[in-house]
Amino acid sequence: MQLNGSEIIIECLKEQGVDTVFGYPGGCILNVYDALYKHSDEIKHILTSHEQGASHAADGYARATGKVGVCMATSGPGATNLVTGIATAYMDSIPVVAITANVAVSLLGKDSFQEIDIAGVTMPITKYSFIVKNIEDLAPTIRRAFKIAQTGRPGPVLVDVTKDVTAAVTEYTKMEIAPVEPKTETITEADIDTAVEMLSAAKKPMIFVGGGAITSGASAELKKFVDLMDAPVTDSLMGKGAFNGEDERYVGMLGMHGTKTANFSVTECDLLVTVGARFSDRVTGNAKKFANDAKILQFDVDPAEINKNIAVNASVIGDVKEILARVNAKLTQQSHTEWMTSVKERKEIYPMRYNPDTLTGPYVMEKLYEVTGGDAIITTEVGQHQMWAAQYFKYQNPRTLITSGGLGTMGYGLGASIGAKCAMPEKRVFNIAGDGCFRMNMNEIATAARYNIPIIQIVFNNQVLGMVRQWQTLFYGQRYSNTVLNDGVDFVKLSEAMGAVAFRVTKKEEVEETLKKAMELNRPVVIECMIDSDDKVWPMVAPGAAISEAFAEEDLKK
Repeated sequence: MQLNGSEIIIECLKEQGVDTVFGYPGGCILNVYDALYKHSDEIKHILTSHEQGASHAADGYARATGKVGVCMATSGPGATNLVTGIATAYMDSIPVVAITANVAVSLLGKDSFQEIDIAGVTMPITKYSFIVKNIEDLAPTIRRAFKIAQTGRPGPVLVDVTKDVTAAVTEYTKMEIAPVEPKTETITEADIDTAVEMLSAAKKPMIFVGGGAITSGASAELKKFVDLMDAPVTDSLMGKGAFNGEDERYVGMLGMHGTKTANFSVTECDLLVTVGARFSDRVTGNAKKFANDAKILQFDVDPAEINKNIAVNASVIGDVKEILARVNAKLTQQSHTEWMTSVKERKEIYPMRYNPDTLTGPYVMEKLYEVTGGDAIITTEVGQHQMWAAQYFKYQNPRTLITSGGLGTMGYGLGASIGAKCAMPEKRVFNIAGDGCFRMNMNEIATAARYNIPIIQIVFNNQVLGMVRQWQTLFYGQRYSNTVLNDGVDFVKLSEAMGAVAFRVTKKEEVEETLKKAMELNRPVVIECMIDSDDKVWPMVAPGAAISEAFAEEDLKK
């Protein structure tokens, strides 16, 4: 049938099973929005307050579901406002398709009004960037974009469509889209056999889990592998929930703000099995001193990650779920009683601690876990509150912590929480923020209110940029350059003005009641928790130090 370009875009989205799109209209993309209006009963559009919020919402939708998130923006500043969200998705391997519109082909390259080479701008932060200048190329390009976003190691793809193409007419034929198959052709029996030999020879094995285990849906295979190996488990920020945080073998997060048990155990182990993780600098600390006594075995879908940051002794390349299934089929039951006992004793020696006498971020996260029973999706911004959310809420299932790991994007979480709630309406969704992060994109509270998306926003207000101030305290002689925010901004009034219900909590005794009240309302709620400006995230590894040098507040006092 004959359709114009805008209608073809909508039909291609329907082919891919897209039910929700996040975006903001403008002149060049008007034709697409007109077509979207005619299909509003099939594809829901969420108008965010800012294009960056749309990109983060698409990202949150993708992380919560494993499906491709979709965002839209017009040319020029509309498109460039997506860039931070696209980069966020790229760094964390999240499948997002961003659709932008550009000026007509005849106006390209002439510095036309709101013209930008967005495909060029985003080339380093996407798996692929397209510009469509011919109507016949439109449907194949969109289909290819969705496939690229999901294939192998996922990531964002940008499709820029000129305005004349959105109006041009051509023949459209519907296609049945085959599901993207996991990458298995690179998995060899020789590599599996080598892995099993290393696993069987280990006396003190440690399993390190990253976001790739979540992407591949490998939680069941991972649990079986851990049981077969009889080994302790640590994870990265992105890997949380791939392995049950309540399991007795779990020792907490690894790295700069990981537990002492995890950091010291990785330092002591004789085999580190890395499952879908990329050895980020925040995990390894000083790379030259990372796991020096261990052989390292890496399972990863991306060959570029092998020997990139840390040299490994062996690897298996391919879909992590399939790798674990094949390893499990060949691995006999292992027993490491003495090693497991020593790790358990270490957990008892180095528990996570915080001040029990006052209102703190860790207390709020523990209370949130208690009142939800852990059955919630937690999104976060970036900073101290993000680390407390990682440390004190126990993630039992994958896709329940949604956070910017690689790029560390302040202003990410609120948009992501809207996307996650749209994707999983039956789940409670909480966004955890500091006051610095909340200021960046708090206008998305108005988006949540407009559509009555009942997310619960918790703001830890310490009236400073907490993580930066922590570094200034410890490493910059307490010179607090531009990190103090005590300017009298009233987040409760601002939130109410945008249509949300808002509460201010000033003491521990108010936390549980306020959380329960917020959960009962089924409306967007903002809870501002007033905490001390000198609260810090412990433990910590100093920049340039080895993870074996992790220290806590009591160590400083000594």
